[in-house]
Amino acid sequence: MKCVSYNIQYGVGLDGRYDIGRITDAVRGADVIALQEVSRNNPKNQGHDMVEEIRAALPGYFSVYGPNFEADVGSHVKDERAVNVMFQFGNMVLSRSPIRLSRNLLLPRTRTYGHTNYQRGAIEALIDTPLGPVRFYSTHLDHRSPEERLAQIRFLRERMLNYPLEGGALSGLSEMGFPEPPHAEAFIVMGDFNMLAGSPEYIELTGRADHEFGMPLLATHPADAAARVSEGEPVTTWVDPKRPQDKSRWKRIDYAFVSAGLMAGVRRSWVDAAATGSDHLPLWIELE
Repeated sequence: MKCVSYNIQYGVGLDGRYDIGRITDAVRGADVIALQEVSRNNPKNQGHDMVEEIRAALPGYFSVYGPNFEADVGSHVKDERAVNVMFQFGNMVLSRSPIRLSRNLLLPRTRTYGHTNYQRGAIEALIDTPLGPVRFYSTHLDHRSPEERLAQIRFLRERMLNYPLEGGALSGLSEMGFPEPPHAEAFIVMGDFNMLAGSPEYIELTGRADHEFGMPLLATHPADAAARVSEGEPVTTWVDPKRPQDKSRWKRIDYAFVSAGLMAGVRRSWVDAAATGSDHLPLWIELE
């Protein structure tokens, strides 16, 4: 099973061009796709409906989209009918298998002054896979404040670990004559975390390494898949758009974290350095 995470920067690459085709070509072939910065009516990309364009380009995939907010960017009345024009910005999950259940988790945020601070979120998708039912999260954390990222990590980790108790998006379906969805313990959380390995927010999610035994696998902390299976330092995932040729400016801020029980199945992780559709690079993991 191959999974890929890609922050697609509303479809605009390092060359400043919008091209949804090079986005979808870069992720085509994965079994599960997690996308971030998917938008509708975004002034920065001439208002493209990226959700419908992605679905049209990848017709063999089931999908869910979670906008984290809606902002009016030109709603009006035409021929005595109200026309909503709302800027949406959020995350998306696509899957070769049907998505049994999903919900959009809105992450904690703080009001800012002088700098834009979007509502961030993580869309959760419960999918039947060859490994059994697995929860997938397409996640995008704050990019300016480590304190805000820390609060978001704590909230997200609590939702992931408490899922069997909370029941996810829906439970008690027997009342309506439907089978109860599985309360899967296995999960994979992918996305743009805007954090560096070893930072306080990273340690909050993964735990701290022991001085003698290294990083243990614990049910209470997901594992950084790339860090555990890569030979040497995991490769970077973000290219500085102001100085794209200066590799000293590149960073690893996109991750795929897997629940401890799934880690034994992770075979490899890699980044598609040839992708040009965004200032981020697609991050892949493969599991057996």
